[in-house]
Amino acid sequence: MILETAAIAIGSVIATKALEKTTEKVTETLLDKTSKFLVTLKKQSPHTVVAIEKAPEQPLDYGKALLEVESAAKANPEVAQAAQELVQAAKAEKNINFIQSLQQQADFLKSQQSSSVINYQKLADEIKNVFQGNTFNAPVTFN
Repeated sequence: MILETAAIAIGSVIATKALEKTTEKVTETLLDKTSKFLVTLKKQSPHTVVAIEKAPEQPLDYGKALLEVESAAKANPEVAQAAQELVQAAKAEKNINFIQSLQQQADFLKSQQSSSVINYQKLADEIKNVFQGNTFNAPVTFN
């Protein structure tokens, strides 16, 4: 599993959770794949799931979460499969606010200054490139 897949999977969970608190809806497929990913990951890395579920209310150490999801996926093919399915559902999602949330998370990753092995700038650009073709490139403002 590459870090891009882990990042999109984590971002999808956070974006889906954020939209649940509004009247916005995402597709049932995305909701199902998000749940499946969390259940599967929880078997391998329960503390990572707890940390992801607390975001965005509590800051998430994205670097640590990315590495833990990647490690769990390498150790357990079920986790890798669930993450891939979630990423595919996220790529197919048409909800503008969901896509914007993922792009905002990518921007946040760009701003991270870390000495870890993760190149946040490159990772964020890869995430944004995945979703550029789905919608639009300009920011949207809601009044």
